[in-house]
Amino acid sequence: MSPLLVVHLAVAAGYAGFQWTVQVLVYRQFELVPAAAFVAYEQAHQRRVSFVVGPLFAGLTLTTAGVLFFRPAGTPWWAGIVGAVLLVVILGVTAFLAVPLHGRLSTGFEKSVYRSLLRVDLVRAVAATLDAALAAWLLLR
Repeated sequence: MSPLLVVHLAVAAGYAGFQWTVQVLVYRQFELVPAAAFVAYEQAHQRRVSFVVGPLFAGLTLTTAGVLFFRPAGTPWWAGIVGAVLLVVILGVTAFLAVPLHGRLSTGFEKSVYRSLLRVDLVRAVAATLDAALAAWLLLR
């Protein structure tokens, strides 16, 4: 059993769990925050979430690169590429869609922006789930 694949699965599953928690629990509470408190709430969310997502993104990047470039024994060549594509989707959607939407929400709650954030986040959650499933398959096959 490859230690790299074990760590990769732990990080990928951890990130997927985090992302579904954000999708189902954290973001769904945004609508419940009173308008007068929303800007402070959103800004605090942005500061605090980075302490969780930063290490997860670093771990995903390192372990995905490890699978791609060092291919543990028996790992199909395409698995590293698929994992890298999923990581690019997650990071790209975060950087180019979710972060700007959070920036817009940091000036006040807008229902249309919030709905866009939910859709964008669903893409991340699905990509993270696929990545965790791939990591599990690689380890358990």
